Amino acid sequence: MTYYFLGIGGIGMSALARYFNQLGHRVAGYDRTPSELTRQLEQEGIAVHYVDDPRQIPAAVDLVVYTPAVPTDTAEYLFLQQKGIPMKKRSRVLGELTEGRRCVAVAGSHGKTTTSSLIAHLLMQRPQGCCAFLGGIAKNFDSNLVVKRDSEYVVVEADEYDRSFLQLHPFYSVVTATDPDHLDIYGTHEQMLKAFEQYANQTNPEGHLFVKSGVGFSKADLAAGEGERKPYGLHVEAPLAVSTYSMEQSASDFHASRVRAERGSLWFDLHTPQGVVRDLQLVHSCLYNVENAVAASAVALACGLAEAELRQGLATFAGIRRRFDFHIEDSRLVYIDDYAHHPQEIAATIASVHYLYPGRKVVGVFQPHLYSRTADLYREFAAALSALDEVVLLDIYPARELPLPGVTSELIAQEIRGVPCRVCSREAMPQTVVSLHPEVVLTLGAGDIDRLVPQLAKTLNETLSLS
Repeated sequence: MTYYFLGIGGIGMSALARYFNQLGHRVAGYDRTPSELTRQLEQEGIAVHYVDDPRQIPAAVDLVVYTPAVPTDTAEYLFLQQKGIPMKKRSRVLGELTEGRRCVAVAGSHGKTTTSSLIAHLLMQRPQGCCAFLGGIAKNFDSNLVVKRDSEYVVVEADEYDRSFLQLHPFYSVVTATDPDHLDIYGTHEQMLKAFEQYANQTNPEGHLFVKSGVGFSKADLAAGEGERKPYGLHVEAPLAVSTYSMEQSASDFHASRVRAERGSLWFDLHTPQGVVRDLQLVHSCLYNVENAVAASAVALACGLAEAELRQGLATFAGIRRRFDFHIEDSRLVYIDDYAHHPQEIAATIASVHYLYPGRKVVGVFQPHLYSRTADLYREFAAALSALDEVVLLDIYPARELPLPGVTSELIAQEIRGVPCRVCSREAMPQTVVSLHPEVVLTLGAGDIDRLVPQLAKTLNETLSLS
């Protein structure tokens, strides 16, 4: 078969493209701009072009896979639609690929990429292994795809954008967080929570749901006609088994204790309904990943992982590119790049930096992602970023959106409290950061800020060599 991908450079789309390519199908695609990921796809034998030109579409396409990020007025989209070629959203294709297998799906407004990648890495400690479609490049696999054809397990990141995760019917489900996001799709936080509730209840009744303690609750609503306040939460239909997990809440079914940083690693004890697994290690990790590790461990144990396999898997997990990704680690200067693009993610990342490097001057560079998200959450962004010692803001990365009147990075800058903040250009950013004499540098955002990382690292290294 010939598969054609509209938006092939997306992290989820590229995983599917790689999967069909590995199965021996013909795969090609279009994306607006080249990237390191699209270059890798080309090296793997996938034809990719970057001009919206129907003449570059292969002949005899059997299926078009597209992402909602590609505008429906794109010339290639309109051409393929008019030709009557079958077209399916990425989420539907992913849902079809998981049918009939033990699907492990991780949903949440943050934490899902690391948790799903860690689950995949843990399952790969066993000969049976797993398949996995991941939302980031896992360093252990150097890919966003894991293929183990004879495994019954398939691990996927369940994306709430465009209600994509409702295409999934997992055997094991995880919900990591339900903080408000994608309100351009849902309208209200309550509507978003209802979608998470539907996702949770699509879990196989013979399977298991793992939910972060306290997740899924919004502000209390007045119950119609009852005159009393009733919280809206994730209401799970019987007989589905549900377990809670958390960082250090002892009331949770799975939780950590004795979390500490030693010898460049994080260590913790894991409490489970079956007992305590002591002295587990995460190498070169951040504080909030302990909670992700608790969730991943709970799922892996449910899949039959032995304690020795769990211990080995956690200790050898190398992390995800752009998730607390170290680029410089020197006694004088540390540089970490992170994908955090939601206020809760940013707050957790900054807290981890302060935990690991107490008393050191932390300079953060943030590129807001989406006009709509900035308009909805600029105060929350400012509150999270105010935990830095200096803040540098780049212009908003628009992705799929057109500008909104009055929505710029200045909205965030005006709300920053207690610390210096400046908005600067991409070109000026590296020298601006150097001029602030940082001890820890943190770049944050989900747009194209990653393309600035090599130059910033080079400039910082040059500064170190001169000092």
